[in-house]
Amino acid sequence: MKKTSTRLADGRELIYYDLRDDAVRDAVDRRPLERTVTTSEIRRDVLLGDSVAIASHRQGRTYLPPADECPLCPSQGERLSEIPDSSYDVVVFENRFPSLAGDSGRCEVVCFTSDHNASFADLTEEQAGLVLDAWTDRTAELSHLPSVEQVFCFENRGQEIGVTLGHPHGQIYAYPFTTPRTALMLRSLAAHKEATGGENLFDAVLERELADERVVLESEHWVAFVPYAAHWPYEVHLYPRRRVPDLLALDEEARTEFPKVYLELLRRFDRIFGEGEPPTPYIAAWHQAPFGALEEFEGVNREDFALHLELFTIRRTSGKLKFLAGSESGMNVFINDVPPEAAARRLREAASS
Repeated sequence: MKKTSTRLADGRELIYYDLRDDAVRDAVDRRPLERTVTTSEIRRDVLLGDSVAIASHRQGRTYLPPADECPLCPSQGERLSEIPDSSYDVVVFENRFPSLAGDSGRCEVVCFTSDHNASFADLTEEQAGLVLDAWTDRTAELSHLPSVEQVFCFENRGQEIGVTLGHPHGQIYAYPFTTPRTALMLRSLAAHKEATGGENLFDAVLERELADERVVLESEHWVAFVPYAAHWPYEVHLYPRRRVPDLLALDEEARTEFPKVYLELLRRFDRIFGEGEPPTPYIAAWHQAPFGALEEFEGVNREDFALHLELFTIRRTSGKLKFLAGSESGMNVFINDVPPEAAARRLREAASS
């Protein structure tokens, strides 16, 4: 992998990740851009104990432009985009309309491929491995920023999810706090460790799932399963067999095997609703241990956390979506219409022939 860092016309950082070591990235952003002005602010909800990002400047962000105006495609002639070069393998750049900025963290865009009509599932294993390298590198770099406590790499796919740009891409949020979902995991981890005299909850969960009927696929270094208490109609958790706290700690064997396993999972997601169905909308979310202090989670350290990816769709059956209505949105109590065992069985049946 070759990494080349440059700056866009408004001062934002852009990084090329190339498969070839001889790639030259010296194209200049020729757009007449003024420096980005953001109004991101973190406000604490004292009743719920969580935080909300207020980012009114995002109202003006680009919304579903036609393909020939896509800001994530390479620049061609006088059609200038966020990527100054005329081609690329993987690109990461600071979001022009960030939810988090400055002392409130940082938001980045990850372009998986220059092919506007592709998706992550269309990548080769070599290309998917390069994306993993980019996620890992950005996790390392962002973790050193003084305002950052947790790094979250994720992909939103499909207009049903709320995607505003059709080009295959994901995002990285660098939060200035430990996110509420991670905090819940850490509290459960601490309570289980105390109650069992030191047993790791992630290890116990993985052992239980491996012994049950919800396993979707296994490899030498990874295992994917539908969790016992899945929140979403089709939801898969992907774990490395050897527990590590973050992407940086993955060993070479797991990194090498990841692309094949992950691409197979994504391709199965596109097959679960049958031929002729539109691409399955999904969210793919990496869960990594926070880099900040964990004193409030007594007895827990970073090495107790288990890196894993959660992949889920809001489509519950052909032509129908799972909406977060009163119970989910009002009380955070999910109601799942698809039994996890049935979802796992369907995902096994959707294996590549």
